[in-house]
Amino acid sequence: MPEGDVVWRTGRALHEALTGRVVTRSDFRVPRFATADLTGRCVTETVSRGKHLLTRLEGDITLHTHLKMDGSWRIGRATGYALRDHRIRLILANADLQAIGYLLGIVELVRTSREDRSVGHLGPDLLGPDWDSGEAVRRLGAAPDRTIGEALLDQRNLAGIGTIYRSETLFLRGVHPWRRVGDVPDLAGLTELARKLLEANKARGETITTGNTRRGEGKWIYGRAGQPCRRCGTTISRGSLGPAVEERILFWCPRCQPALP
Repeated sequence: MPEGDVVWRTGRALHEALTGRVVTRSDFRVPRFATADLTGRCVTETVSRGKHLLTRLEGDITLHTHLKMDGSWRIGRATGYALRDHRIRLILANADLQAIGYLLGIVELVRTSREDRSVGHLGPDLLGPDWDSGEAVRRLGAAPDRTIGEALLDQRNLAGIGTIYRSETLFLRGVHPWRRVGDVPDLAGLTELARKLLEANKARGETITTGNTRRGEGKWIYGRAGQPCRRCGTTISRGSLGPAVEERILFWCPRCQPALP
């Protein structure tokens, strides 16, 4: 699933393509909103909220989308041609540009004044103006017996982190993924590191956590199961964590991230 930095870049691209322009084409291809029509309305902004995207239009209307696992937005010149790709869920266009949403996991229209009904449950956004480390730590600490690996992916605690940044952040802090939240020292430092990693990568085309931009050298442990740790040489482990229907992949170094007895 695209993480907060990817969603931030997507939101910026939508903002630059649509904001301040009147919608001339509105084509919803999801059953619930098949008859919805946004033509004639001016787009006022697009912002990201964790992994969610909010495109606001005049008239107290917000288009809420989420990429989920396979979704994407593609922006190009407005053509007016009929697009018959079955993967398309939504097309928004103005006189110059069009934004095409492919395989979007969520497409809904809500009142801008009631956006909290869709995203109000989210914790502080790691890349947002509302970032509040203290609040993120408070939310994480509310369930001290939960594993830190699960807690970091819970968007109700802090919004934007996914499997890549979870693995990389825990490695850099030397924290085993199965350690209880209550046993993790300096949660504030942990969340602040996650924020800095996302911030450093939000304008890049790929995720770099090592500082090395050479191909294959950008990450410490994510995607490197069976390979030697870049720090100590120990073989990187791979596993999954979470409830049976929500298990997510993770990576860790058994030596750099020792489990507590």
